[in-house]
Amino acid sequence: MRIAPAQNNTTVGDFEGNRALMREFARRAAARGADLVVFPELSLTGYPPRDLVEKPSFLERTEQHLLGLAAETADLDLALVCGFVGRAPSSAGKRVTNSAAVLYRGRIAFRQDKVLLPTYDVFDEARYFQPAQRQQVLELAGRRIALTICEDAWNDKQFWERPLYDRDPVEELMRQGAELLVSINASPYHMGKRELRRQIFANTARRHRIPIVYVNQVGGNDELVFDGSSFAMDADAGVIASCLSFAEDLVLFEPFARQGEMHENLADEYEAVYEALVLGTRDYLAKCGFRSVLVGLSGGIDSSLVAAIATSALGRENVTGVAMPGPFSSPESLEDARALAGNLGIRFEVIPITSLYEGFLGTLQPLFAGAPPDVTEENLQARIRALILMALSNKWGAIVLTTGNKSELAVGYCTLYGDMSGGLAVISDVPKTLVYELARVANRRHSDAIPERVFRKPPSAELRPNQRDTDSLPPYEVLDPVLRAYIEDALPAREIAARLDLPLDFVRHIVNKVDRNEYKRQQAAPGLKVTTKAFGSGRRFPIAQKFVE
Repeated sequence: MRIAPAQNNTTVGDFEGNRALMREFARRAAARGADLVVFPELSLTGYPPRDLVEKPSFLERTEQHLLGLAAETADLDLALVCGFVGRAPSSAGKRVTNSAAVLYRGRIAFRQDKVLLPTYDVFDEARYFQPAQRQQVLELAGRRIALTICEDAWNDKQFWERPLYDRDPVEELMRQGAELLVSINASPYHMGKRELRRQIFANTARRHRIPIVYVNQVGGNDELVFDGSSFAMDADAGVIASCLSFAEDLVLFEPFARQGEMHENLADEYEAVYEALVLGTRDYLAKCGFRSVLVGLSGGIDSSLVAAIATSALGRENVTGVAMPGPFSSPESLEDARALAGNLGIRFEVIPITSLYEGFLGTLQPLFAGAPPDVTEENLQARIRALILMALSNKWGAIVLTTGNKSELAVGYCTLYGDMSGGLAVISDVPKTLVYELARVANRRHSDAIPERVFRKPPSAELRPNQRDTDSLPPYEVLDPVLRAYIEDALPAREIAARLDLPLDFVRHIVNKVDRNEYKRQQAAPGLKVTTKAFGSGRRFPIAQKFVE
């Protein structure tokens, strides 16, 4: 049996485009002699469709295009596994299911609904779907195949110390005599996720002595980036086929002959994170209908990295950098911003804000009389810059990319309606210490475009004389491990202090900053997720609340 995993880049709700893409992949697979081509979870509708599944017209179009895809591939001598939103068989409960259809000779030859519906992190499938109560093996080309949908193959009781579910759908299908496991997925990327998947499925292959096909979606949809990285394993958990990471791909393999095509994955995780941000940026703009971007260039490391990512994603002709020096900006910062833009080959504009800032101060002076200067005057500069960027955005039809990192967003070291203003927060899930690593990746991609001085100078918002980030924050080498332990690992302050050998009062001060700034984060632009816990749909805390660590 020759199987072709087909990891394609779907757009939510683009039935015509998704269907055409699958038709093209299916014909390519058939031309290469495949018996079965396998597409990812919800490949016809796009993932995640969220509340679109509650629209009757969405379900009707899904059915229409599923039948259309079956008819269009009827002449191909292969079967096709397609993910779709189906009608629930029961009159009670949710109206729809997360389903997989096997299309063969112009008809739906087999259907399997998803059993386990995740509700953790970014997932909210129990909100929408009716779970399958039973499942059965697929018989195809003389083989008995266990066809599962994402989470159904992730609950191996021998792998997890505490499984999330009582049922193990793979184990149930093995009892029906399955000879091959085919798992279709829409598994978002985060650092370390690709290795975790392989560990999980290697355990399953060895436990059940069965070959495995893992097919994953690729592309960006809103805050989520899907890396693809599909693979096949033999019964000894040896990888016998693999698809590219962060790109559409099609490979061919024979699970029982233990032969397949190996396409290279990105081995370096920093390179993978950078590629995830590039893909997420490119797809967010393309799928939302934008062609060009604006980046406020301060001469610092954050805006330099965002400009490099944007250039990688969109091409230099679609990126404009805008420097807006103010009364406390150093000459070196403008020099570094100009050098970066020149090295990247992007358009560069300089709009000084000092006169605007002084005008605002003059207008507000009667109301500010008697009050000493404070963060108000600092924030005013950030908001003037946002006003300029948004004016250019309106005039040119370009979306503004914000440049704040995760460390700043976590503790509120950012300005509402100032540096937080924009349409996409590219590095909002990138801790400051990781920003420097990714900037080195950017320099490998763009011939050292980011000047070396940008790496060396102390981080500063330059909103008051001789300002440094460390005036308000601990060094990022100290801050980031605390933030990771609290946000990603959900550890209490006392345990964080013990693990990192830090004073408990210091840790409490940091984590309470995180909690107090929830109101800012919920007004931020959508950001691309690259860690296990991002500020977005996967982290849901109340704004008005009294709990403190």
